[in-house]
Amino acid sequence: MKSCIANCNSSQSAGGAAQSPPINNLVPSRPMSRRVSHSVLDPWLAPCVPALYRALPIPRRFPPEGLVVLGHLIAIGGAFGFAFSTRYWWAGLIAAAGVAGNHLCDMIDGTHARATNQCRNGGELLDHFFDPLSFSYWMIGLGVAAGHLPLALACVLWVYATAVLTSIRAKLTGEFRLARFGPTEFKTLLTLLGIAIAIAHATDLAPTRLALWSLWTLTILGVAQLLFGLMSSVREVNRVGAAADTSAWQFRSQSK
Repeated sequence: MKSCIANCNSSQSAGGAAQSPPINNLVPSRPMSRRVSHSVLDPWLAPCVPALYRALPIPRRFPPEGLVVLGHLIAIGGAFGFAFSTRYWWAGLIAAAGVAGNHLCDMIDGTHARATNQCRNGGELLDHFFDPLSFSYWMIGLGVAAGHLPLALACVLWVYATAVLTSIRAKLTGEFRLARFGPTEFKTLLTLLGIAIAIAHATDLAPTRLALWSLWTLTILGVAQLLFGLMSSVREVNRVGAAADTSAWQFRSQSK
C-alpha cells in the first residue's frame, strides 16, 4: 500500500455553513511525501502487478489492510522456516515461500486499495509498520538456524535504524525514497537464501555454515549501507530539506 494515498475531504455542516475546524488544531495538514524508488528490480516487477492482481480471486469488499496482515502472517511462517532450515531440508523452502508470499501481498495491497476505492492512511501506516517487523523475524530465524542470536540482533538493529532513517528523511525532504538495494532486493536475496539452504542439505556444504556466512554478510552489508545512508541523508536534509524547526513544544494542557 506504499503507492496508495488517501484523499481526505473536509466536511461542511448543513445549510452551507463554514467548514468545521480540525479536531487537532496543533497539527496542520500537509501533503504526503513523494515516493521515489531507485530499486533495481521494481521497474521489472511493477508492470506485472496489474495482471497478477486480476488473476487472483480477491473479493472487492476484502479490505486492503487484510492483505497487509495476511502478508505479515506469511512472513512469520517464513521466519519459522528459516529457524528450522538447517535441521530439515524442506524448512528452507518454507522460508523462501514465506518471504516470496509476503512480497506478493506487499505488491498487490495498494493495487487492491485503488481498484476498490479503499485507500486509507491507516492501511499505509500498517504497511510501513509491519515491513521492518517482517525483516526482523527473518533475521531472528536465521540467527536461530546459524546458532548466533547476537548476530541476528545486530541485523534487527540495522533494519530498524534504516526504517527510522528513511521515515525521518522523508519528513524533512518531502520524499520517501527507496535505495537501489531496497526491500524488493532484500526479499529476493532472502528467498534465494532459503532455497540455497534447502539445496545445501543434499551437498557437501553444511547448511548451518551457509546460514552463518549469510548472516555475517547481511550484517556487514546492512551496517555499511546504513552508515552510508546516514551520512548522505544528513548532507541532503541540510541542503534541500525544509527550514529547520525552531518552534518550542506545544503542550495540550497549556492550549486548553
